[in-house]
This record gives sequence, structure tokens and C-alpha cells, in this order.
Amino acid sequence: MEPYIVSARKYRPAVFKDVVGQQAITNTLENAIANNHLAQALLFCGPRGVGKTSCARILAKQINTDEHTSPDEDFAFNVFELDAASNNSVDDIRSLIDQVRIPPQVGTYKVYIIDEVHMLSSSAFNAFLKTLEEPPKHAIFILATTEKHKIIPTILSRCQIFDFKRITVTDARKHLVQIAAEEGIEADEEALHIIAQKADGAMRDALSIFDRVVSFSGKKLTRKAVTENLNVLDYDTYFLFTDLIVQNDIPQALVQFNEVLSRGFDGHHFIAGLASHFRDLMVCKNPPTIHLLEVGDSTKKKYYEQSQKVEMVFLIEAIEIANTCDLAYRTSRNQRLLVELCLMQLASITFDGEKKNGEPFLIPPSYYKVDTSINTTVNKNNGGNTAFAKAQQTSKTEGKVEVEKIEQTTVTETNLETETPRTEQITVSNPVVNPEGETSKAPLQSQQTPVSTGVPNISLHKDRVSGLSLKGLQKKKELQEKKASQKIDVANLPSEPFTEIAMQAAWTEYVAKLIKKGEKIIASNLEADKPSLSGTSIQLEYPNETMKIEVERAQGPLLEFLKRKLNNYDITLDITVNEEVQRKYAYTPQEKYEKLLEQNPALNILRKTFDLDL
Repeated sequence: MEPYIVSARKYRPAVFKDVVGQQAITNTLENAIANNHLAQALLFCGPRGVGKTSCARILAKQINTDEHTSPDEDFAFNVFELDAASNNSVDDIRSLIDQVRIPPQVGTYKVYIIDEVHMLSSSAFNAFLKTLEEPPKHAIFILATTEKHKIIPTILSRCQIFDFKRITVTDARKHLVQIAAEEGIEADEEALHIIAQKADGAMRDALSIFDRVVSFSGKKLTRKAVTENLNVLDYDTYFLFTDLIVQNDIPQALVQFNEVLSRGFDGHHFIAGLASHFRDLMVCKNPPTIHLLEVGDSTKKKYYEQSQKVEMVFLIEAIEIANTCDLAYRTSRNQRLLVELCLMQLASITFDGEKKNGEPFLIPPSYYKVDTSINTTVNKNNGGNTAFAKAQQTSKTEGKVEVEKIEQTTVTETNLETETPRTEQITVSNPVVNPEGETSKAPLQSQQTPVSTGVPNISLHKDRVSGLSLKGLQKKKELQEKKASQKIDVANLPSEPFTEIAMQAAWTEYVAKLIKKGEKIIASNLEADKPSLSGTSIQLEYPNETMKIEVERAQGPLLEFLKRKLNNYDITLDITVNEEVQRKYAYTPQEKYEKLLEQNPALNILRKTFDLDL
């Protein structure tokens, strides 16, 4: 039985063209070797499993290879690998420096590969500086790290830096297809795509996951087997949830979420995947961004079909709701309820619910409508109905009888202020045909039918009338003519004389009322200048236009108060702006002392006697 070799070692790149997803770096290194422009200190940095150490080994082999070298030569005597995680002291670096001085016995260069170089101590870095800056011509240093920010700047400045990028899902899937073909494994494209996504940009992780899934399912890889083994939610789950959300089916969405939890999935993983699914749907909406969707062709078709069922506004709001739930998940005490509430909100985005009343009424207008249908009971004495029927028949045959519809109608409207019930008195005269064929009017017994309309007590204006009847329209016209004929007699308004002191007292009283009402800004503007009187014109002077505008806006209530208070309706307000008004600043302690000293010179003797300071 041959020993098993994992795929990450078995399919490790031996030449630059086998390196996956680092085309720019491999081309640069090949050109540097071909043109003899290779630096003596190189720094390979990037995420795990992207090919840093593999490229370092390939570089070490190629710079020592010539036309006489066997292809199987690995130059083990020329390549020295040092793990800085376990050899990070100053003594380890000094031992390395001693070895650097010895030239190679075979080949041209001695290559020193220091992996995880960020683990070196500060003393080891400082001991390595001189050798790294001026190494022997036969020595080349290749430093590899996943955390470039932990390396001191003096080391970075002495190295040629190569930044390795994450391997894309597409490149990883293509490489897995080649490996599956070489291993004789029948694999679905979607299954390999899920493995590439799970690897998160690391080819070594993708190969490890591939070996694990192959051990589970054998020679045939299906999407179901991969999702079951890796415990990931496949696309179908999110397609189903999106359909339920669009259909506003909240109960079924909660049932499906319970099934997801019963399969052992975490709610946080589910809601993050749902947000990513909405993002992928939004990407499919626009042709310029559809290439950002890294899925297989069949899955991409499903995404496109579902994206046509939803609007862009829905997707943006759904992403925001799902992302908010994702952020609050770890701090929530009831995490399941949080996700369920998120699903309810998502399913309610496009839910119209019951038809809403668009009219802005707290109480529907129908509440105030009065039922105008009145049940009138007609007295049947003296055969009134028979006579009315005969009159109708005579009118049809001879055309001699004229039926009067309503002879007298008396309506007592409901008094809305006193809530008295509405009463309508209707008197109907029905024609009666006597034996001689003549028509006479026989008044029927009138009946008063009180109708309780249920109208609330609403105080209306006394001059407001109803416009639902001819009488009401006529009354309304009379009121309008009456109001138009009324003119204010301006000449008879009072204009009693008043003094400036009385005006200032009324002014102060109005300012006090403003302060009491909380209108302190306009009150302070009115107090900014002392008003003066010129005839019936009140003069004010302000230092800027802003204060003038503020007072002019509020002058209506002010003038009305002053006119009534002083009993003079000729009062006007004249506001001017004087920008040269000197600003008043607060006194400094020295200025206060000098001011007091002018009033009382003995204050200086007091200060000197007690040796006082300001």
C-alpha cells in the first residue's frame, strides 16, 4: 500500500506556470531571472495558501539551473529554509549570517528562505539589517510573511516587495477541475464552486477541502454531498427564502428557518448568507455589474430569473434590514427572535395590507352625514289610498287630474349647538276624485316623525348656513351681500394723544408678556434699543439689518397691543439701521479698577496699604 499524499503536496507547483492566480508576480520573477535583474532581498507577503513559499522554492531552483543541469535536480544544498516562528532569536540570525559567508559548492546562488519572518524579535531584526543590506553576491534572501505590517520599516526598505493576492473563486474552481480530471473523479461544477468559495481565496485550503469531500462521497462529487459534508447552506435555500419573502408568506418563512436551525446551521451564518444573496440579486439587475457574480452558469441563470421578479428598491431595503440584523446578532440575547423579526420585516416590504383610507380624517366624514330618509306614515282614513290610486289612473287616461307632489313642507333643522332632535313635518295633499269626476284636494293627516341623527355637539358660526337647499343658498347670498356692504369706518377710530413715557411703559409691558410666553429672542431684540416718540411714530435704531428684519416680522401684534393700550390707531413703527453704533464690551479687571478710582481716589491708598492685587 502506497503512502497517501495530500493534494496540497501532490499538486504543489513545480514551475511558475503552475502557480494559480499570481500571473503578474510570476511574470515579473521570470523576466527578472531572464534579464539578470533579480534583487538580493525579496519579500513575499499575502494571505495564507496563495503560493508564497512555492514561488520562493521555484525561484531558488530556476536561478541555479543552467543548460547542463538535470531537471530532477532540487539543489537541496543551495536552499536553506528557516522557520522564523521557532528560530526567532539573535543567536539564530547570527548562525545564519555565519553560513552566508560560505559560497555554494554546487550551482550559482545560495538561497535563504525565511518563512513567517514577522515572528523575528526586534533584536534579531536589527542583527539582520547589515547582512540584508549588503549580502555576498552569491546569497539571495527570500522573506515570506502573512503580516507585513509587523515588519520594521528598516527591513521593508531593504527588500523588493511582492504582494500576493487572494485567489479568485473562478481560478480556484478551474484548478480543482483539472485536479479532479487527473484523479479520475466525476465532480459537478457547482460542487467545486462551493469548495472554492469555502476556501476563501486560499488554494491550499481548497485542496484540503477537496480531499475531505472526496473521502466522504467517493469518486463522484455532487452539490448535495458537498453542502452536507461542509455544513453550508446552498443556493436553493436562499432562492426558496427569497420566493417566500416576495410572496409575503411569513408563516412558511418561519417554518423554513426552523428547519435550517434543526439542520445545525447558525442563525448568524444564515442571515449573513441571505444578505449576500440579496447582493447577488442586485448585481444581476444591471449588465455592467453581472460579472461580479462568481457562480456557475446554471446558478447564474437562476439568479437572473429571480432578479427579474424583484425591484431594485426592494433589494436595497432588504440588504439594509439583513445587514442591521447581522450587526446586532452577537449582542442580542434572543438571537432566534432577532432573525425571525428580520424575516417578518423582509416579508412585509412589499406587503400592502388592508386598503388604507387616503383621506386625512381621524373621524370619517360619514359620521356627520344626516340620514335624509324619513319614514312617513300616511293616514288611511276615508279611503285615501283608493282615492289617490283612482286619481293616478284618471291622470293617465284623461289627463285632467293634476297631482300635487308636495303642498307644504315644514322642516325643523337640528340645532347643532343644543343637540335637539331633528323633526320634519310633511303635509301631503292627495287628489280625491268625487263621483261627478271632479278632482278635489283632501289633506292627509300630517305626522311628525322625530329623527335622532346622532350628530355630536359641534359649535358652528352663527352666520354659516347650509347650502343643500334653495332656501339655504338664498340665505347664504344675503349674508355675503350683507358682509360686502359693511365697511370699516376708519375715520371714527380713536386717536387720543399720549406721552413718550406712557408709550415706553406699554412697550415694557409687551416685552414682559413676550418673556412670559417664552418668546425671548424677539423680546431681547425689542429691549436692544430704547424706543423714542416722534408724533405718533415710534423710532428704533439697530446696529444691523438682521435685528431690523426680526422686529419687522413681529411688528403686527406689537402695534395692535400699543394701539389698544394707548387708544390711538395712528401709531406707526420706524426702524433704522446704524452700523456705526459702538459695540459695548465687558470691562477688564484693570478697566474696572480705573473706573472705580476715578470715583474714589482713596481706593489706591487702600490697595497700597494692604498690598492688594487685581
